[in-house]
Amino acid sequence: MTEAVRHLVRQRAKHRCEYCQLHQDDSPLAALHIEHIRPIKHGGTDALENLCLACIDCNLHKGTNLTGIDPETDEITPLFHPRKDNWDEHFGWNGIRIAGRTAVGRATVRVLDLNGDDRLDLRMA
Repeated sequence: MTEAVRHLVRQRAKHRCEYCQLHQDDSPLAALHIEHIRPIKHGGTDALENLCLACIDCNLHKGTNLTGIDPETDEITPLFHPRKDNWDEHFGWNGIRIAGRTAVGRATVRVLDLNGDDRLDLRMA
């Protein structure tokens, strides 16, 4: 992946994690990662449509997962796709917590642990 592609991904995301919305300025010790939405392992590519910006926590929790279990329905559900899905449709804020509004949002909150203690502490700071 070229530096120009990395730059485009960062600019498109406005230097913010496309999953939890953490801004790069709020993560001074770790650069946000260029993440493959559909992992290479599952046939993903380095095409711009398959890349997003993710904080280290979201990237590590997502790993090669493409789906999760919706805690409300207990059904296998696709994870949020930053190129195809609208963040505000699937997520909302409840104070410092990210709430899933849809099955996709709820499964993503769970798999990516978007409301883990460390993340909540960071949002409070």
